[in-house]
Amino acid sequence: MATAGKIVCFGEVLLRLAAPPGEMLLQSAELKVAVGGAEANVAVALARAGVPVAMVSVLPENPLGAAARDSLRRYGVDGQRIRFAPGRMGLYFLTPGAVTRPSQVFYDRAASAFAVAPPDLIDWADELQGASRLHLSGITPALGANPAAAALRAARAAVGLGVPVSFDANYRAALWTGREAQASELLRSLLAESETAFVDHRDISLVLQRPPSGDGPARDAEMAAEAFRAFPKLRRIAFTQRVVQFADRHELVAHLIARDRAPLATSPRALPGIVDRIGAGDAFAAGVLYGLWRGLGDARALDYGLASACLKHSVSGDAGMATAADLEAFLAGGLDVRR
Repeated sequence: MATAGKIVCFGEVLLRLAAPPGEMLLQSAELKVAVGGAEANVAVALARAGVPVAMVSVLPENPLGAAARDSLRRYGVDGQRIRFAPGRMGLYFLTPGAVTRPSQVFYDRAASAFAVAPPDLIDWADELQGASRLHLSGITPALGANPAAAALRAARAAVGLGVPVSFDANYRAALWTGREAQASELLRSLLAESETAFVDHRDISLVLQRPPSGDGPARDAEMAAEAFRAFPKLRRIAFTQRVVQFADRHELVAHLIARDRAPLATSPRALPGIVDRIGAGDAFAAGVLYGLWRGLGDARALDYGLASACLKHSVSGDAGMATAADLEAFLAGGLDVRR
């Protein structure tokens, strides 16, 4: 098996506070707490699959920050490079969906320790030593000028050091409120440094300010071609497409389009009885990166991405918990009890 060095993830680590299943937020005096955040979710899922991974972030210098770091360590993520600084913990609140009522997310992360940290706090030449990849997301630039500058600084440092950058657009309109006009420019600057991007036609359209002219596979191919033309460093684009039937029953298919190659797509997977869909996109990214880290090629990496995303729907919390053995068992199709 061909493997490479550690994967470094950079972004804000959050606390997620969720209402119990079947309840609205604060319908009862109970909230379930989990550690999350897009990049942290990727880090946990990679570590669970056996990939050496380090999380670089800034947490508040208080018990909440320490607990968040320790939660990542529990799953095998290297948290030695997490900084602590004065400030508050970033939070988000979740009302889980049910039947025909969709899930709802409410963010409370303004002026967090991560959001106000100076952009030059991190020495990326040191952090990326021995790294095989840097993973970023579009959530970081949405948090303000300092995080935006920090993310771009990280991406450019990685490129300068020959470390490939993977980037998940993760566009969240609520996080860009008041700064909507900056979203296209900031996301574009990070895509310009990326080798692998987790984006679909909507993300590309937003970044390039160009609506697609078609629909379906033709639309996806058209927008991928536009992205490859605009971003010379970009080698592959991966994304999922979801059909929602009810809050707990979806169908998922995964796609990967590489530069100058035929598009790849998985068979659709039915997902009945969903436990928790939040973080499935992060799990998908982690599965693809796991396959690439193993050197198995785009087609197998896409299979791992779908497996990781589907399995995330079976566990509560923000991050996927699938091990390498779980991914292999999913792809083998076995549903009997494993003894």
